[in-house]
Amino acid sequence: MPPKIPRLLWLALPVAYLLYLFRLTGIGLIGPDEPRYAAIGREMARSGDWITPRLWGSPWFEKPALLYWMSGAAFRLGLGPELAPRLPVALLSIAFLGFFWWIVRKEFGCRAASLATLILGTTAAWIGFSQVGVTDLPLTATFSAAMLLSLSWIAKRETRMLPTASASLGLAVLAKGLLPLALAAPLALRIRWFRDLLRPTVLLPFFAVALPWYVLCYLRNGSVFLHDFILVHHVERFTQTGLQHVQPWWFYLPRLPALLLPWAPLLLALRPRMAWSEPRQRFLLAWVIFGLAFFSAGINKLPGYLLPLLPPLAILMALGLEQARRAGTLLVCCALLLAAYPIAAPLLPAAIANLWSGAPRVVFRWTWLLAILPAAVAWILDARGRRIAAAATVAAATAIAVAGVKWAEGPAIDRTATTRELALTIGQHPSAVCLEPIRRDWQYGLNYYAGMGLPSCETDPKPFHVTQRPGFPPELSATPQEGGTTKSPGAVDRR
Repeated sequence: MPPKIPRLLWLALPVAYLLYLFRLTGIGLIGPDEPRYAAIGREMARSGDWITPRLWGSPWFEKPALLYWMSGAAFRLGLGPELAPRLPVALLSIAFLGFFWWIVRKEFGCRAASLATLILGTTAAWIGFSQVGVTDLPLTATFSAAMLLSLSWIAKRETRMLPTASASLGLAVLAKGLLPLALAAPLALRIRWFRDLLRPTVLLPFFAVALPWYVLCYLRNGSVFLHDFILVHHVERFTQTGLQHVQPWWFYLPRLPALLLPWAPLLLALRPRMAWSEPRQRFLLAWVIFGLAFFSAGINKLPGYLLPLLPPLAILMALGLEQARRAGTLLVCCALLLAAYPIAAPLLPAAIANLWSGAPRVVFRWTWLLAILPAAVAWILDARGRRIAAAATVAAATAIAVAGVKWAEGPAIDRTATTRELALTIGQHPSAVCLEPIRRDWQYGLNYYAGMGLPSCETDPKPFHVTQRPGFPPELSATPQEGGTTKSPGAVDRR
């Protein structure tokens, strides 16, 4: 093994901890998706029914079962309400990065593998989605593994890894439905070899992994499963405007560089013409271009949809960085972009909660200047021919910046953007709380922490109401008493 790899691995251990595991439970579950998926996994663990996803007793066919199985297994092991849905995703992220380094080293060499892994593992999108219990990271890890295992077939028609790639694609179909089959279209670049993919030894692992759950779920639930899962959450999500994520076709163009922070300047190192002349790089480039076009064509768009495009982009950027004669300027720009973390940190609670009216005014802080230090170190190291060390400096600085944001803003995010603190108060009044109309992300979070679907105040009035004023998080209030006075929840607790 080359002498630099053990030193890089020693650096990878603390970097991985700071990026993916540090204060993993410091913030409650966020948004509508994370608590909803966690509730389904918890119900699977409680009921022992690992086939039909259920949300508060009703079948829920939005996504397939892989993420629910992961969190359900963690609940069975006794992990807590935040750790159970998040730790399996974080560990999968770390495991995939190890695989990613191995497969890129096998295809493009150790130097390119080290650079690509440093880039991918420290992009803003990879860091963020590695710490939330949603389907984007499991889809990306399983689908990308399948595509990367096909590289030797793309290059020289070596079929030895195709059965493993097929099984991994089956896991991707268990992670997010039929989407990975569409994203795998770049495999058709080798159309004259396509019959290799239709061999029984290749097809059987895919069907053995993917098919059993779909068959069992259909047998138990009938046509409603096909209607909700295929028609509503595949066809209509792509073509219709009623799913709350409608965006213009250019939505991803400004967001892709943001997802790649701090490595976005390395997009300038890409060499599409040179990449198109080499089969494996042409495949990676087609993977990115087709995926970007496919997601842009859909009516409903979310930034996380682009996560499966980051692994091939990281490889292409690493190859461009490796081949560049002088890359110091690009690495300095990457390091300076780390100032985005302290600049954005005070805005994160309001941004995550989508309550921009409460966002503080951005004022200069001395911490913005700390990015100059890794920029200077990266410049010096690259000038001395130590490009991996220069990139590792930026990666290590990214880990420190992320840990700093978690430490400084985690409590504020928890108070402002999650329902965990409010749920503790609601827990003091079991069966005495109902919900007024509030945003669905808050509703799913409160239901998750309450362990049940809280009733609507319109149909089932209770002594305590959860209400939400425009521009503010939800709050708990008491029903007015006789005589026109209002009894606060705190007053009830003290009696």
